[in-house]
Amino acid sequence: MDDSGILKRHPNNPILAPNRNNWWESQAVFNCATFYDGNMVHMLYRAIGEYENYVSRIGYASSQDGYSFKRRNQIAFDPILDYEQFGIEDPRLSKIEDKTYMTYVVLSEHVKAGPVVSTALAAVTKDYSHFERLGIITSKEMDNKDVVLFPEKLPSKLNKGEKAYFSLHRPSSWIGQAYGVDSPSIWLGESSQLTMVEEHTLLMKPEFQWEQLKIGAGPPPLKTKYGWLVIYHGVSADRIYSAGAAILDLNNPSKMVCRCNKPILTPITEYEKTGDVDNVVFPTGLCNIDGELFLYYGGADKVCCLATVELDDLIQHIFQNNGV
Repeated sequence: MDDSGILKRHPNNPILAPNRNNWWESQAVFNCATFYDGNMVHMLYRAIGEYENYVSRIGYASSQDGYSFKRRNQIAFDPILDYEQFGIEDPRLSKIEDKTYMTYVVLSEHVKAGPVVSTALAAVTKDYSHFERLGIITSKEMDNKDVVLFPEKLPSKLNKGEKAYFSLHRPSSWIGQAYGVDSPSIWLGESSQLTMVEEHTLLMKPEFQWEQLKIGAGPPPLKTKYGWLVIYHGVSADRIYSAGAAILDLNNPSKMVCRCNKPILTPITEYEKTGDVDNVVFPTGLCNIDGELFLYYGGADKVCCLATVELDDLIQHIFQNNGV
């Protein structure tokens, strides 16, 4: 599988690597959430340490240029509740109105009989030092992850004249012919409140060879004049993780405007091909800084990486390779 070349990897990749001096992030740091506040890029990253069976925590780092990050060197968010028993993973950040929210994956035996993967929500203070847990927001009857929130309320499909919260999510056990899909796919969620996804619409399913096994949302959708830009990950039959891109209608995100028929980033470098899980490009953070997109992604479940592209160039690339 060839890399498209549309995104440029930063020459200092990986931009964040394990820190042997901190036990809790000494083995791996990857799959980071990012948010640009107009002055600084804030990063929450998944961290794996020593002495435990791959239990994840969340660390914090910040940058004024988008690529040179300074760690806080202490755990930002620790698993302390029953539903976080086996760790907290893969955070994503969205600001809705005046509040910043983090969705994150939780692993626990306490949600139902046997281990389950769910998604939880927390409100985050402006200094990223305090988190208010708001509980599990996906169904407790199915594995569901890769949940990202749209950064604003949109016209409701159910209650005309009203606005609702929208999200993307990826159930793994909620698939089959009864739902019109055979592989884990991206669904559009709608809700009157943030703490529970109430309505579900199939949005995207695997269509191309490079995403044959499954797909899932990456960073939260980015609003552009062309529509909602969605960066997602796809997994091929031989388990290579790549990044893809699509555009959704601004007022009706259930409508696909355009979808790139080939990946925009695939694992070709050593830090993407070799790690705790080989051959992984896993996008989780996206910032628009003066028209340039900074895409943050996990490399081989080991390090945090960065690739950049001009927004207009990426949009043009998607339309030129439209597979809808």
